[in-house]
Amino acid sequence: MFKFSEQGLAEKDEVVSLLLREFEEGDADWLWQIDAARCIVAASPRFAFAAGREASEIEGMPLTQLIAGKHWESGNLAPSLHILSDKLTKRESFSNLVVKVHGEEKTYWWELSASPRYDDNGTFMGFRGVGSDVTESRESAEKIARLARFDTLTGLPNRLQLTEALDRALKECEQWNCRCGFLMIDLDRFKSVNDTLGHLVGDRLLAQVSLRLRSLMGKDELCGRLGGDEFAVVMRDTGDGQRISDLAARIIDVLSRPYEVDQHTLFIGASVGSATGTRDGRTVETLMRSADLALYRSKDEGGGRHNVYEPKLHSHAEERRVMEIALRKALEKDEFSLAYQPVVDAGSESLVAFEALIRWSNPEFGQVSPARFIPLAEDARLVVPIGNWVLHRACREAVTWPANVRVAVNVSAEQLYEPDFVETVVEALSETGLPPQRLELEVTESVFLREGSRAGETLDQILALGVGLSLDDFGTGYSALGYLSKTRFTTIKVDRSFVQGAARGAQESIAIIRAVVAMAESLGMSTTAEGAETEHEVQVIRELGCKKIQGYFYGRPMTAADVQSLFGDQQRALYG
Repeated sequence: MFKFSEQGLAEKDEVVSLLLREFEEGDADWLWQIDAARCIVAASPRFAFAAGREASEIEGMPLTQLIAGKHWESGNLAPSLHILSDKLTKRESFSNLVVKVHGEEKTYWWELSASPRYDDNGTFMGFRGVGSDVTESRESAEKIARLARFDTLTGLPNRLQLTEALDRALKECEQWNCRCGFLMIDLDRFKSVNDTLGHLVGDRLLAQVSLRLRSLMGKDELCGRLGGDEFAVVMRDTGDGQRISDLAARIIDVLSRPYEVDQHTLFIGASVGSATGTRDGRTVETLMRSADLALYRSKDEGGGRHNVYEPKLHSHAEERRVMEIALRKALEKDEFSLAYQPVVDAGSESLVAFEALIRWSNPEFGQVSPARFIPLAEDARLVVPIGNWVLHRACREAVTWPANVRVAVNVSAEQLYEPDFVETVVEALSETGLPPQRLELEVTESVFLREGSRAGETLDQILALGVGLSLDDFGTGYSALGYLSKTRFTTIKVDRSFVQGAARGAQESIAIIRAVVAMAESLGMSTTAEGAETEHEVQVIRELGCKKIQGYFYGRPMTAADVQSLFGDQQRALYG
């Protein structure tokens, strides 16, 4: 009977050896074995290779020492190694345990499985198991996890991580009866930089913005990127709220300082809207919405500002929504009209043109300021149809004026980007009978900002029709000198801010106007000074050489009927 058992054990060992040899010849895994003292025994070549050592080196070495590597002496062991040690101490089987392995030159990740071994007498002999190198898959998983929580461009936490942090902050507020804060940040004028200099420069600018923003964060503050040029900050404990205002002021100040990107000096700004939890919202969604409404108010006020959420902002947002609905119906209900502001010759003070300015009168909202409804029309993508209406109406009303008086019509970048815009101009002229020479289209530098817009080509086609071109707000944005060399503008308009500055004796404004006048004369263009309100301003403008003047000093915007009366009075004076 004893011999039979001995023979069975021998056969069993042989089968096991065959299975083990077959396992060892596989491609990915290896066998490992430790004795009761946790020291490696029978180290296989594949196991040694996985450890980056020779088999003779690791034979007899404690398994935990091999895995800990250089951290063995300090005792600064990875959490995964503590878990492994606990399993070995308790003599428990384990499977698919991932441990961090500190090799001599690099760090690995192993996936280990093993079971305790006992002899026939029940004496503990150690562990035998299998292992796999899962470093590549582990690093891929960590990369995927990072991509899911961090913005790839700036390295800042992304929207997901920000919302998680805000959720934790709100829960702390509920538990400890404290306050947290959420700040939404939008970059002012970033789109102009992105469109003018390209997305590569824009991306590098965003990277610099993120570094500045990160430098402002304290231990209880987390900043991240929501997307595009929008960033946010989660503040865990805001105290009485003054910390929010202080941080918002620092953000606006620091982000508004000049940037150097690819030999370009760039000037942008920042607008901030903030909300306090749980006062302004008890959930992530409501608090973010509240901060967004406050941010919208900051942008609406011209940017570079910080607004705190107020409940009335919801009513403002609702009013804006209702106003947008009304604006969409304004054309078909014939609620728009045009006002005309005179432009005079600087020398003779004779009337040479009128600038057409749109007005909106609505039964519910009354007379709505263009400063309110034009941005709304831009957001609602109504600028093109409204702009086309202005063009047709201005031509129709101007055709009844004296032949020497022109009409100037503002054209938005969105209109100019339309592929059939030139046909729209031709149609307006042919339908109304207005000679092309009596129409002048006013554009700003923004028409050149979109990459691949072919704006210059479109303007050249406009000029070929005989229509005049005026460059509005010259010098207030990015330099248009390059545009002036490519497009033959009829007129350059000097912005009101320079006129007022020159009247106050500001040398910079005086120098700018003189330079614009000299440049325009050398290029065969005229100049119009905007915003002249006093006799002193008119006198300064004349002395600086501007050819035409527009402003309240010579007349406020008037209705089409008032314009007709004006011409009627002139004609009666001439022939009466």
